[in-house]
Amino acid sequence: MAERQEQTTDDEDAMMTRIGQAVMLQHAGDREEARTRFLVLWSEIGEEGDALHRCTLAHYMADTQDDPADELAWDLRALSAAHELTDERVGAHHQSLAVRGFYPSLHLNLAADYVKLARPEAARSHLRLARGAVGALGDDGYGDGIRAALDRLEAQVGEGAVEE
Repeated sequence: MAERQEQTTDDEDAMMTRIGQAVMLQHAGDREEARTRFLVLWSEIGEEGDALHRCTLAHYMADTQDDPADELAWDLRALSAAHELTDERVGAHHQSLAVRGFYPSLHLNLAADYVKLARPEAARSHLRLARGAVGALGDDGYGDGIRAALDRLEAQVGEGAVEE
């Protein structure tokens, strides 16, 4: 049994490593190669696969899309997978993670998608959800970045933007 659990952890780490490698390609500017690798990984993970893998991959895959509707579809997949996550599962990947910390970024991305699709009310709805979840973020570079991005997007959406 211990060997099986160790194998599962190694397999999970291997998948997260492979996702991370595609993310590095994306961040280096090779969106096409990153998108290709994400699609291969998605086919391995499957629609019913590990929720952490699906959430992580879909979150980054969205950023490789050229069509805002496709970006929205991937961001919705990430949010759906996040709803299936537990703190125990994300903590097994990295003990500093908690599911509630995923939501500000996920909702921020969805709000940005809706802005691109000229759907300001849907954008405002996700901005409210993101703003309501920022308490889960630390006072660190990541948390500051998410809060600043929320401020910018709220200003972009204009009238009716959410206040803290």
